[in-house]
Amino acid sequence: MNEKQRRVLVIGGGASGMAAAYFAAKGGASVTLFEKNEKLGKKLYITGKGRCNVTNAADADGFLYQVVSNARFLYSAVHAFDSRSVMQWFEDLGCPLKTERGSRVFPVSDHASDIIRVLERALRNAGVTIRLHTPVVGLLFKEGKTAGVQLADGSDVSGDAVILAAGGLSYPLTGSTGDGYRFAETAGHTIRPVRPALVPLILEEAYPAEMEGLSLRNIRLTIPYGRKKSFSEFGELLFTKDGISGPLALRASSVIGAALEEGPLQGAIDLKPALSAEQLDGRIRNLFAESPNRSFKNTVRPLFPASLCPVIVRLSSVPADKPVHDVTKEERQQFLRFIKSFPLTVIGTHAFQEAVITQGGVHVKEVFPATMESRLCPGLYLTGEVLDLDAFTGGFNLQIAWSTGYCAGTAAAAAP
Repeated sequence: MNEKQRRVLVIGGGASGMAAAYFAAKGGASVTLFEKNEKLGKKLYITGKGRCNVTNAADADGFLYQVVSNARFLYSAVHAFDSRSVMQWFEDLGCPLKTERGSRVFPVSDHASDIIRVLERALRNAGVTIRLHTPVVGLLFKEGKTAGVQLADGSDVSGDAVILAAGGLSYPLTGSTGDGYRFAETAGHTIRPVRPALVPLILEEAYPAEMEGLSLRNIRLTIPYGRKKSFSEFGELLFTKDGISGPLALRASSVIGAALEEGPLQGAIDLKPALSAEQLDGRIRNLFAESPNRSFKNTVRPLFPASLCPVIVRLSSVPADKPVHDVTKEERQQFLRFIKSFPLTVIGTHAFQEAVITQGGVHVKEVFPATMESRLCPGLYLTGEVLDLDAFTGGFNLQIAWSTGYCAGTAAAAAP
């Protein structure tokens, strides 16, 4: 090793850690990557349902719009290494990509393993020393600066810079057990409260169990939270044994998570958002007119999926067997209100085991946004999920990992 060559140590072989190690090595540093698992990129294997939604082809402004926490902090990083740069990087490494609905980018092969394979090959070709089965248990400091890492076997490894890419708490079976937060705290960092995000929601009501597995498309989910704040989006959701999942519920969890810690939240589903109340009332009256002697429950059946119909009939309080010619205007209007505002009470979220991402982490005000270097502890760089950064689904969280890893690796190699 050249005497002046910087020694950069990377903790964590996930997306941001691999990016950081690669770009530090390409910047001329001597790089060692420590990974406690038996292989690199363990969480990457399960992203995008095993296909690896590697980024999103949205431009920088479009990307930042999808960031839930601290988007402004990411401005420098995402402009330094945006989605086009990420896509070109993987193409150059030998992994062809394709862009699908919603600008989601995947490997052409639809195999996450191809992303990991080309990254591992690139790391080895760049001269990175990869140490698997090697847990880091702490940081080393000297005169207020980062000096290296301590390994589980009791040995110390010295370095000029340490890149902390240890992940968050989501999918703990992949090794994300919160070590990074503990390490950052020893360097003096503030950890913002962590919670599961992009995770299914738990409802107080018992009815989800009756509709378990039912997917509703083209509906609107609205959940007010805080003062004059409301999550309200159009899309798809799925009923589960104890609540709701699917794209809308996952997105909602990232927005309402903090408010939910203060208590239950009342929400509603508009089951027919494409129809105004007047249009829907007209359709209901037409159904009534077609078969005036038919029971209410059978007359309204064409409006809903089979498992939803008995639930909404029961909740509307209109007698199920009542002939529709006897249904009053008030009853019909009440039924209409339930269709446009199907009630739900969110009481919690599922655990980190099912969360796509961790919300919370190292306070970004304590980190330089262009380099990811700690403002509190020179020589320490922080990337990816260990930071208080998270975004919606669609490749945006992996883009955060690539961008922050690029900035940290480049800066760590170039530092004096």
